[in-house]
Formats: sequence, structure tokens, C-alpha cells
Amino acid sequence: MDRYVYAFTEGGRDMADLLGGKGANLAEMTRMGLPVPPGFTVTTEVCRAFLATGTEPDGLAREISDQLTTLEQAAGRQLGQPDDPLLLSVRSGARFSMPGMMETILDIGLNDDSVLGLAKTSGNERFAWDSYRRLVQMFGSTVMGVDSALFETVMARLKEARGAVDDLGLDTADLAGLVEAYKELIRQETGEYFPQSPAEQLRRAVLAVFESWNGERARLYRRREHIPDDLGTAVNVQTMVFGNLGPESGSGVAFTRDPATGARGVYGDYLPNAQGEDVVAGIRNTVPLDELGRLNPEAFTQLREHMRTLETHYRDLCDIEFTIERSRLWMLQTRVGKRTAEAAFTIAAELVDEGLITSDQGLARVSGDGLARLMFPRFDTFAVGDALAHGIPASPGAAVGAAVFDSAEAVRRAATGEKVVLVRQETTPDDLPGMVAAQAVLTSRGGKTSHAAVVARGMGKVCVCGAEEIAVDPQERRFTVGDTTVEEGTVVSVDGSEGAVYAGAAPLVDSAVMRYFETGEASAGLVDAVDGAMRQADGVRRLGVRANADTPEDAARARRFGAEGIGLCRTEHMFLGDRRQLVEAMILARTDAERERALDALLPLQRQDFIGILEAMDGLPVTIRLLDPPLHEFLPDRTQLAVRLAAAEAHGTPPSAHDAELLDAVNRMHEENPMLGLRGVRLGLVAPGLVAMQVRAIAEAVVERKRAGGDPRAEIMVPLIDTVEELRLVREEVEQVLAEVSTHSGVPVECPIGTMIELPRAALTAGRIAEEARFFSFGTNDLTQTTWGFSRDDVEAAFFSTYLDKGIFKVSPFETIDRDGVGRLVQIAVAEGRAARPGLKIGVCGEHGGDPDSVHYFHAVGLDYVSCSPFRVPVARLEAGRAALPETEASDSR
Repeated sequence: MDRYVYAFTEGGRDMADLLGGKGANLAEMTRMGLPVPPGFTVTTEVCRAFLATGTEPDGLAREISDQLTTLEQAAGRQLGQPDDPLLLSVRSGARFSMPGMMETILDIGLNDDSVLGLAKTSGNERFAWDSYRRLVQMFGSTVMGVDSALFETVMARLKEARGAVDDLGLDTADLAGLVEAYKELIRQETGEYFPQSPAEQLRRAVLAVFESWNGERARLYRRREHIPDDLGTAVNVQTMVFGNLGPESGSGVAFTRDPATGARGVYGDYLPNAQGEDVVAGIRNTVPLDELGRLNPEAFTQLREHMRTLETHYRDLCDIEFTIERSRLWMLQTRVGKRTAEAAFTIAAELVDEGLITSDQGLARVSGDGLARLMFPRFDTFAVGDALAHGIPASPGAAVGAAVFDSAEAVRRAATGEKVVLVRQETTPDDLPGMVAAQAVLTSRGGKTSHAAVVARGMGKVCVCGAEEIAVDPQERRFTVGDTTVEEGTVVSVDGSEGAVYAGAAPLVDSAVMRYFETGEASAGLVDAVDGAMRQADGVRRLGVRANADTPEDAARARRFGAEGIGLCRTEHMFLGDRRQLVEAMILARTDAERERALDALLPLQRQDFIGILEAMDGLPVTIRLLDPPLHEFLPDRTQLAVRLAAAEAHGTPPSAHDAELLDAVNRMHEENPMLGLRGVRLGLVAPGLVAMQVRAIAEAVVERKRAGGDPRAEIMVPLIDTVEELRLVREEVEQVLAEVSTHSGVPVECPIGTMIELPRAALTAGRIAEEARFFSFGTNDLTQTTWGFSRDDVEAAFFSTYLDKGIFKVSPFETIDRDGVGRLVQIAVAEGRAARPGLKIGVCGEHGGDPDSVHYFHAVGLDYVSCSPFRVPVARLEAGRAALPETEASDSR
């Protein structure tokens, strides 16, 4: 490292990797000439070095001292001097925003002497002691490790004794006594005195912020948001400005557009006579930002000018923290603001319309995950009746769950599969596990910029804040609204779009975005913004998008959602229901004639299925996979059969001959690990007539559709290939049946024959297999199972949560493609397959085809299409477009 510390005057927003997001933006605002309290940033490299070695790098103390001297000379004051002291704030600042997950310490430099000097120079004794108690409380919990709840208990007892509703009800003597009580609490809990040395306070505060990078809540947040663990945080040391100097002072948070809806306007919260931590903590209810226009018109006008400047400069929604110190406005932070999915699409569309960003940049700023959230149902507001309570709509959506009143209970109940709503007076960073587990968050305090609101929006969780009608009693585990009491476990419905809370489970209706995909009709507002993003994505994407569909209804829906064909039609789903008896007859057949009769009965049923699917996808490819699962899956459960026969024998009744025959067949076909046994191509090779029956049904369906004037484009896919010899044998049988149907009908039937690549050996011998295949389709579900040695049905519940908690997985490999292992096999198969057969068409039909991150990977390795469930088709289309963006545009994504 050449340098450890940079003044705000030396950096810029392009240095976020080194200075962290907050430090880079403070430097950028300083360069823009905005009123930023001076300060400096200790880099992320220092954090990484400190966490690796446990010690601060040589020379760090000297650089911090040099920067502090510069600050002191500019201010004409020294850190913590007894008269008119310079005070500092110490804040974290990671590359990616992690609101409330790491530590902040304010008022560094106050001690028993300098608090008196601050009282004298400010002319406000109460303010000085309030600032000192904040420092002792923050330093004690953050740096010295005292449980923060112990400080809160001391404060609560004092307020109760004074009859105070909040901390503003405490006078100077109360706060001075509180400082002494806090210092004694620290001594009792740690055996150490609160440090009086300002230099020691600063040094220890900086190191504590570094250590908070590996705190439990920070690690959990990073796992939830897929932020790498090795980035580290910067530390920002900044001259204190004070919002708690009286009614002409205050602090607030502003957004240049509504982070919940994206609408233009003035949005945010303001709290008179308060520090910024009071605003985001939600300990007192804020006033709307517009109210600042009445309280301090001049500062409000300046703030709006700075907001316009920042949004134009960053070309995006900006989240701004500010403090007004005796009517003087200071800008403490800006960042590209977190927003809901609705706001993301709306803001991107409007910025494109305003000419601030290009259409490609607008596409980069939305996401498939956000689109999926917009497709979720909403509450039927006409059917729910009167709301139980109203609050601030902080993060939209509809969620139903049992009310719980602490994080641990939310986690416990969610682990059993129960849906819960976390209800708190206000949330703190320690509530993060419960917020992750809950369907929604409901608080009685705080606004759109409170901890609950910011974190919930970032996670896409439903959230209603500041529901003042609700009296939350965490000790009794209930909340009351008027005469209504809601006990823990009672089901409530939370509408994050309207800011309403309802008793019971409210009915749901489809979202407007879902209706748009069903009908193709756009309208004003959000739906128009989604339509614009989809058009842009379809215009730039290279990857095709198909659907996994097994019925004409699913195929028709997929086409309405924009699918360009079917990438996987599973024929085994056509053997369920009443047809299971015909499959049983085929399995139980003792002669060729009996087997042929069973297959002949199945053929017209399958043919009709294929006719419907080919009609729904007329003119588009339909890839039909031959029967894949082991046949015993179509037979009754082995244990149930044995119990039925044993029960009959015990009751002295004649056993069912059919049950006995079925049990004999089940025993004969029993496998210890059927997913690695007689299934897929293996079944087709050993069960005479099965492949021929399915191919004949496909071919005859093609003939029927052609005679009806259609354009059927069926493709035949052979599953679970291990060797090229298997594919060659099945291909010969398929081509023979296709030729027979063509000759008999007089209608040419040409169906490309390909295979699924779902076993590691197939991927590693793809060059040879491509000699017999017209196309590949990666079955990434099975390929993941066989590569990892995982049985998906068993391991996800058994130990995946532990693997995620321990960081072995960042995400389940069944959810997002494992690039290093499974992805490497995909790369090998693509390269060797196309080397053997140039122009080989390659797709993927596992559910990874609808996962946003996986879509980007499949684009990068050169696949031709992805295929996923119908409801994920719009997500795949959007992400395929985003994957195709030039590097310069894609990097603009928020």
C-alpha cells in the first residue's frame, strides 16, 4: 500500500473500491463544491490488512495524525481541547451500501473537560451533555463491547422516573447523570474506564469499525445480498456538525425521488433538534421533508438545489443525509439510493425519457429479481374491509404471516415453515436475522429512511413503518390498536404498497405487471416502464428464451409471456392421472402382445397431447424429451402394497391378485438409488417398444398439424446419455419410426434428434456425442446433482442451511449455476461439441435457465437459448438483454 489515508479533497466517486462508497461520494461532493464537513478516509486496503494480521499497519497512525493536523489547522481548533473542542465522527463505508450493519461513533473528542468547553462555546449546556452521553453510549457498546441493551435500560428507567416520552424530556442534569451512569456501567462490565484521551478514542474507534466488518449482522447481510466477504470497509473521519443544538437545528434524510414508487418530488424525513442517528434509528417519529420548508425555508431551498445538482450529476436517484446546524445546511452523505422494484423500473424509464441516461443504461438499472417481485400478487383492497392500522408504505408488496415480536422468534418459526411478520417499535441492525426470516416488517415508529425501511427495501421485503396507531408491547408479546389486541401468533396481512395492516389473511389478486404479460397491453406508469424495459431487452439480447411446458395450457401461457419455443416438454407428466393404469399394464405385461396392447392404448393419448402443444407453439421449436424417470415411479408405493397384502392376510381375506402382481413388479424393479439406475436412455434401450411408441406419437402429431395447415417444429431429445453408443442406438430407432410414419402418411416428418447433457461423462465426451446429436440441452438440475454428489430431494433440507451459514455456499448450487464446477463442465461440452459439429445448437433446460445470475453465465459461454418455467420467461428475457449490454453500460447497473 502506497497510502493509507486520503483527504476528502483528494478522492472521487471513481475510487469506491479504495475509499468505499461513502468516502468516494463525500470526496465527489467536496469536489463539486457542496457544503461537506471536512474529513478524511482510511482505505479498505487498511481494513483488509488489519483483519488479516490483527494489527494496524506501520505508518497508519502517522498518516491519521497528519490528516488530523490539517483538519485542526483549518478549523482553528484541536481535537478534544478543553475550550471550544474539535469533535469528530467515525463511520464505516463499504464498497456496497450496508445500511446499519457496521459501526458509527459520534462526538469523538469529548471527555470530562472538553464537555464543559463545548457547553460554554455553544451556549447550550444540555446540548453538550447530550453529545457526551451519545459518545459514551456508542463507544461503550461499539468499541468496548458492552451490551447496547444495558444502556437502553438505564435510559428507559431515567425517562420513566422523569415521566419523559423521549430523550427530549430529559434536562441537562439528567443527561450529566446519565453520562456518569453510563461510565460506571462500562467500568462494571469491562473492568476498564471510559477513555478520556481523544487520541485513544479516535484510534480505537477506527479499529472497531474495521472489526465490525466481520460482525454477525454484517456477515449475514453480505450473505443475503451476495456481497463478497473480502472487500473490507473504509473508515470515514469527519468534522462533527450538530443537529441537536435547538429548534433551528436538525437532521434528515432526503431522496431525489420516492424510493418506494419512483415518483418525482420531495421525499424524506426530517427531525428537528436531533442528530442523524436519531432519524435512521426511528426512536422518534420524524416529520415529512416538506415540513422543513416551513421550519427553515432558506435551508430547504438550498437542500432542493443540491438535490437537483446531485441527481443530475449521478444521473440516478440519490439518497442524501444532511444536518442543519443553527440554520446552516451541511451535506453529510450521498449515495445512489436503494429502491423497490417498482421504483427501479419507473426511475429508469423516466431518466431515459429525460435524456439523462441511454436506453441501455436504463435496462442495466433494472433486474430480473425485481421484475419477479412485481409479478407477485397484491391484496384485493375491495375485499379486505377496514384496515387495522395505517403507516408509511416503506417497501411495497403483499405479505401474510403470524405476528412475532422479536428476531429470534421470527427465525425459530420460519425454520418450521411458518410465515411470520416481524412487529417492532423500531428495528435495529440486531434484528436482521428476523427481517430475513419474516415475510414482512411492521414498526410503530420511523419513516421511509428508518433502519427497517432501508434494509427491507434492499432485501425486497414488504415493510410498513411508523404505524403510530399500534402500541407494541414486546414484553407481553402483543400489539394493540384501540380496543383490538393482536397476540403473538395471530395472522395479519401487511400491504407495503398502501401502508396498511389488516387482521387475518387478506385475499390476493394478480398484479398489473402480471396482467400485462398475460395480455400484452401496456398502460401508463409502472406497466409502461416495464414494457419499455422488455422491448429494450428483446432488442439487444442474443440468447433465445424458451419455456419448460408439458401441457397445451402451459405452452400457450409461455407464448403469451414471450417464450420463443419449448426447450423441455417432459413426456412422463403425460403418464400421470388415469393413464397410470396403462403404464401399470405395460410394466406388468408378460408377453410382447400384452405390452403392445398397453403401448397402443397410450399412443393416441400422447399423440393428442403433442398435437395441442405443437398447435400452441405453432412455428416455434418444441423440444420433446423421451421418458426419463424410472418406471417404478408409476407404480404404487412398495411399503403401502406390502401393508395392504399383510392386512388382508391378517384379516383372513383373500389377498388382491393385482396387488400381489404389483408388489412382485415393484420388488423386481426396486433400486437402492433409482435416480442413478434404470431410467432415461437406459430404460428406452431395455423396454421394447417404449421409444417407438413415443416417437410415433410425436411423428403422427406432426403429420396431423401439417395437414391442418400448421407449422409444427418438433425436436426429439434423448435423456441421460452417458456414451455416444447409447445415442446412436436410440437415434437409429427414432429415424426408423419417423421414416415409417412419413411413408405411411405421405407427409414428410423431419424431427432433429439431440440429447440432454446431464451427466459429467457426457459433458467430458461431448465431442463424440455431438457426432450423433443435432443439438444439446444441458439438464443442469441433474448435472448439478451428479457433479456435486448431491441428492436434491435430501440434502437441501439436511445441511444446505448450515453450508450457507458457514459460507461454504454463497447460494445454493441448485438455485444459481456453480460456475467453477458445473459451469466448467458446460464450457467443456460447448467447446468440444461445436468443435465436432460447427453450428451445434445448444441450450439449457434446467431451472437455472430462469435464474438471473445463471442467464448471464449462459450468455457468456455462448449458449443459444435458455429454457425455464413459463412464469420465469419474462425474467429470463430481461436478464438475457442485460447480459448482452456492452461492458460500459452494464457497469452502470445499480
